[in-house]
Amino acid sequence: MSDKPNETSPSAGSAPKGEPSAGAQEAVSTTGRGVSSPYDSPTEQIPSMGKGPELSKDVPRTDDELGLDPGPEVPTVGEQSSAAAAAPTYAYASIPPAGNSPGESSRPLRRRDADNRRGTLDLGLFLLRVVVGGTFIYHGLQKLAGWFHGPGLDGTRDMMSNGGWDHATMSTVLVIAGELGGGVLLVLGLATPLAAGAVLAVILDAWAWKQGMLPGFQYKVTTGVELETILAGTAAVIILTGPGRLSFDRNRGWAIRPSFGSFAVLILAVAAAVGTWLWLHGGNPLIGVG
Repeated sequence: MSDKPNETSPSAGSAPKGEPSAGAQEAVSTTGRGVSSPYDSPTEQIPSMGKGPELSKDVPRTDDELGLDPGPEVPTVGEQSSAAAAAPTYAYASIPPAGNSPGESSRPLRRRDADNRRGTLDLGLFLLRVVVGGTFIYHGLQKLAGWFHGPGLDGTRDMMSNGGWDHATMSTVLVIAGELGGGVLLVLGLATPLAAGAVLAVILDAWAWKQGMLPGFQYKVTTGVELETILAGTAAVIILTGPGRLSFDRNRGWAIRPSFGSFAVLILAVAAAVGTWLWLHGGNPLIGVG
């Protein structure tokens, strides 16, 4: 009797060799995948050894599966280059100029442009300076050089002495410097506030001198102060308006937009005239000082 190897009889529920077991078939029908080791994929969880259900579902990997907001789309390099080429460029500023607000009329912008237009103002101020400055140059040359049938330097000093002026030589120097120097600077439009202030101080003293020769107000008579009044007024106007752009002071603030400084020059010129009158002559010109 020969011995034969014991063949292990298949147990109940075991499948024939080469066929998946019933548990495996059940796993395939449940998950749709074949049975594999829990260590085959690191995203699979190890079974809990009978302590809980097996978690064989894939771990979510995309933003949609995780329920996250994908965020703004980042343009590609080509899209960024195209956008930069299409964007407007500005030669002098990195920030584009602001336009009018919605519904705002363009009239205020046109009004501001109109305010910057000066028209014939600069030409008018130039003619005013030439006339006023030329008049003072004329009288200064009469006193200094005797031109235009003037008295000359000696005649002017004698006139000042006979007219009641103390320190006749000093008075002569001051009047010639104010008339001739201030007149030349006025025509040029150079240091205009000081030039106009100098001629204003000189002409105010001349006004007081002529007014005091006779009692009463001497405006309309032959020897009155009509010319002196006009010259004093125009000199004050030039101080307050500035010389304009047709001048050597065109780049100065007082040339086209004089402010409180010009008003201060006007006050100082009047104060200088009053001080000079009281120091070198004196008296009340409105009642006559001889």
